[in-house]
Amino acid sequence: MKLIINNPGLFLLCCLMIFSSCGQTQNTDNNNTMDTINNKNPYYSRSDTTKLNLTDAEWRKVLSPEIYAVSRNKETERAFTGKLWNFEGTGTYYCAACGNPLFRSDAKFASSCGWPSFFEVMHKNSVIYKDDNSFGMERTEVLCGRCGGHLGHLFDDGPLPTHKRYCMNSVALDFVPDAKAEGQDTITLGGGCYWCVEAVYEELSGVISVTSGFSGGTTKNPSYEEVCTGTTGHAEVVQIVFDKTLTSLDEILKVFFTVHDPTQLNRQGNDIGTQYRSVIFYRNDRQKETALDLIKSLNASKVYDKPIVTKVEKFAAFYKAEDYHQKYYENNKEQPYCKLIIQPKLEKFEKVFKDRLKTK
Repeated sequence: MKLIINNPGLFLLCCLMIFSSCGQTQNTDNNNTMDTINNKNPYYSRSDTTKLNLTDAEWRKVLSPEIYAVSRNKETERAFTGKLWNFEGTGTYYCAACGNPLFRSDAKFASSCGWPSFFEVMHKNSVIYKDDNSFGMERTEVLCGRCGGHLGHLFDDGPLPTHKRYCMNSVALDFVPDAKAEGQDTITLGGGCYWCVEAVYEELSGVISVTSGFSGGTTKNPSYEEVCTGTTGHAEVVQIVFDKTLTSLDEILKVFFTVHDPTQLNRQGNDIGTQYRSVIFYRNDRQKETALDLIKSLNASKVYDKPIVTKVEKFAAFYKAEDYHQKYYENNKEQPYCKLIIQPKLEKFEKVFKDRLKTK
């Protein structure tokens, strides 16, 4: 009989009863544990995506007892004991055993189950799935896509836009805040409709996350409808977090100038208005100089028939767009706009940068 529990409180009660009879771990100090493990685990990497196939003895040598118990023995920490279950920091969640990037903080949501919960993974190959029929239940186990370590389970009672709940063990995760993430950088770009730009960067190797939103205006926390009026001063933008060891700012910007027309002032095709302007919001002098140098080079080489009108402005604030705008192309491929406008741009990108696409 299939056991389906939609009530979070009832699910928690059942889990507590089940785990009282199986192995338990408690994450008492995940951050300190990971500081130690990262220094002696030769397999831990936040950029290497090579599949790991280690023996049990090898895992025992490099993992702490707490991480080993969950990752290799599939034990479960007690609800509400892990440090990350209600944590709200901005950054990336990695596999604590091998360093594989798994979730972005903007996919995390408050859940009453007592474990860290996410509604989507960073990449399709971040995790793998396996049927789990233990304890008289039919569940979907979630494992790390790089090392195969146990992370938690997947349920169909999450929020929009996926309705998924990745219920993870805190001890199986290593959180790295954006401000301290080694080898990462962030830039915000406006190149017309953000649906188009987002779809392209989702495919570029080295890009960790792409978030559609608004920047450059005066209205705080604007809605999509407000930005569409053209009175907020905001542009539709994508905020890109990327791994500098796998791609570069120069490549990010070359893609930008390839997939939109930087010579059109306050428009992209039939999308007209200042909200569709071409703009680069830089966070530091290096980003500013790289952008200005590339624009100068493109103009000198007469790559376009007309001068580039892309603005290079200092970044001030980014406001995330509503959830239904995120991954719009991926979720709406059959829509006419996606087929007629986004798909041709994506195909152009895939042709020009065919050697730089993410592995499916």
